[in-house]
Amino acid sequence: MYPSLALLLHDAARIAADEFTVHVSTVIGLIGLGALYLWRARHAPAAEAGRSPTTAQRAMFFVGLATIFLSLNGWLHDLSDYYLFSAHMVQHLVLTLVAPPLLIMGTPGWMLRPTLRWPGVGAAARFVSRAPAAFVIFNVVLTVWHLPPMYEFAMEHHPVHIVQHLCFMVAATIMWWPILSPMPELPRLSYPLQMLYLFLMTIPMSILAVCIGYADHALYPFYAAAPRLWGITPMQDQLIGALIMWIPGGLFFFAVISVIFFRWQQADGDTAEVAQVGWVGATR
Repeated sequence: MYPSLALLLHDAARIAADEFTVHVSTVIGLIGLGALYLWRARHAPAAEAGRSPTTAQRAMFFVGLATIFLSLNGWLHDLSDYYLFSAHMVQHLVLTLVAPPLLIMGTPGWMLRPTLRWPGVGAAARFVSRAPAAFVIFNVVLTVWHLPPMYEFAMEHHPVHIVQHLCFMVAATIMWWPILSPMPELPRLSYPLQMLYLFLMTIPMSILAVCIGYADHALYPFYAAAPRLWGITPMQDQLIGALIMWIPGGLFFFAVISVIFFRWQQADGDTAEVAQVGWVGATR
């Protein structure tokens, strides 16, 4: 079984420090998205002109695009597509936990607001951006694509692999929306609920990682048939990939929870200060 699967690997696949493979489809897509962003920025409504996108927002958006480019091209792409399941897990974490938040934080709400008036879009957006729906959508997408038959099918068929990555990024954007939404029409959760939401988000990913890491056989024949790098066996590769999903993935969520906690305390302090100033002023 494995030798036949090995033939599916690209004949020219190899890792070299002086070679950086670029896929035209990703370049076209990212350039198109960046061009659309810049065009929309130049056509801001009169009420928004001069306010946004700010320099920081532009920087975050284009860093997000650059992050996607570096994930889907070059060495990380080659390692994840031809050699190592663990490299693929790094790629998936970048595509779900790093790039989508940057794109959301870099996009002012007014850029997206007109789309809510399109038939059906507003209602659909309000539904999927609610925390329960966002939680379920992300974790179902993540779990289904990591089931061995689905994962193997994606690895053996490049167009399906592209769909897999698009599903991850769309589901991750929905998942981050209750935390980072730039639109009052699709509001964020309160600070306490944001922390609870992100804590709960760590549980399904941890369960999935444990199932992969504790498997007693290679779950993904595509990687078991791949050329070996650095003496890493298929089972070691699988365990490393599971640990990458479990530990850095979980720590990332807890880091964001810490940031939200301090923002919550700062907001409470500012509110208390305003209230105290108002009370002192009223007693004079």
